Parts: sequence; C-alpha cells; structure tokens
Amino acid sequence: MHRRLAAIATALTLILSPALAQDFTEAQIAEIKKGVFNDPDAPVMGNPKGDVTLVEFSDYNCGFCRKAAPDVAAFLKSDPNVKLVVHEIPIFGEGSREAAMAALAAQRQGKYPEFHSALMAMKGRAEKASVLRVARQVGLDVDRLERDMADPAITAQIEQSLLLADQIGLAGTPSFVAGDRAVFGALPPEDLAELVAEARAQKK
Repeated sequence: MHRRLAAIATALTLILSPALAQDFTEAQIAEIKKGVFNDPDAPVMGNPKGDVTLVEFSDYNCGFCRKAAPDVAAFLKSDPNVKLVVHEIPIFGEGSREAAMAALAAQRQGKYPEFHSALMAMKGRAEKASVLRVARQVGLDVDRLERDMADPAITAQIEQSLLLADQIGLAGTPSFVAGDRAVFGALPPEDLAELVAEARAQKK
C-alpha cells in the first residue's frame, strides 16, 4: 500500500490476518467475508454490477463519516465501476440507531442513496425527530418509513453489521474495506482509489 495511505489509516487490519485465522475456521472466515461484501440486504450505492466492491461501515452521528461522505461520492463518480456496500453500525447512541433504522427502511422505498446523503449532510445531531424531518425533505413516505423501522428484520440487519465489524476487528467509523484490507478513518478520493486499485490487482 502507498505510504501516504498507510499514514492516513490510523488502524489497519487484514481480513485474512493470522490473528483472525486463529479465531475462526476457514469456513467461518469465508462466511464473514460473504457477509461483509455480499450481504443481499445491505444497501448498495455506486454501480451494483461494478468490478470491485468497496465497503463502508458508518454512523450518521460520526463527524468523520460526515466529513468523508462528499469524498466517497466524488470517488464513486470518478470510478463508475465500483460497487459500494454500506453497513450501518450505530455506535453513537440511540439517535444513531434511529437514523440507521430509518436509512435501512428507506431502502424499501428505493431512496436509500438520497436519504443516506441527506443524513450525512444534515446539521446537528441525528435523532428521531431530525431524521424524520430529513425523510420528508427527500420525499419519503414517513408513515410507511416508521412502520418499516419497527420491522425486526431491520434490527437484525443492524446487529449483523455490528457483529461483522467486531469480527474483523474494526476500530470505529468510518472504516473502509476492499479486497483483504480494512482501513479506519476518513479517506480522500485519491486514497479510496488506491485502496480499490489494490483490490482490483488482487483479483487478477
């Protein structure tokens, strides 16, 4: 990995690190990787049929996640062959959980990308009232949204993402994963490009 990217990454782990190999069987590691990259219920942005998958673990009350959001959007625009999988891991309190539940519920109305971007761009703390206000602004059916937020499947999705983050040893949010590498911290577009380029090279 480029020295500059390594310096920005305040924590760095390999999904297939020796430490992880000691804790899990090969079959379990394969299942973890499947959950990280190919969870059919996880929201997808960018190109769903992209040739490489970038994964982001994020929280709507995470200041660095909000800082990273425009750079992630710029990177996806610059590389139309990237599939971005988002795992909602609300670690900053109840407001974060409400926002994550609403975001996953918005996916059922086909508005996850717009809502995700709007939540990341909002002023002030994400909590239920502010989250629903943003939902109205992006044209979501708020009554349906609240009903869907109460679906146990939404809670199960969040718990699964939190478990995955723990299993691969993520240090916090935002964390980005591509190939066999996970990087903690807000990354500018050029560093996201390096991470993805490394993953592409691994596939060849």
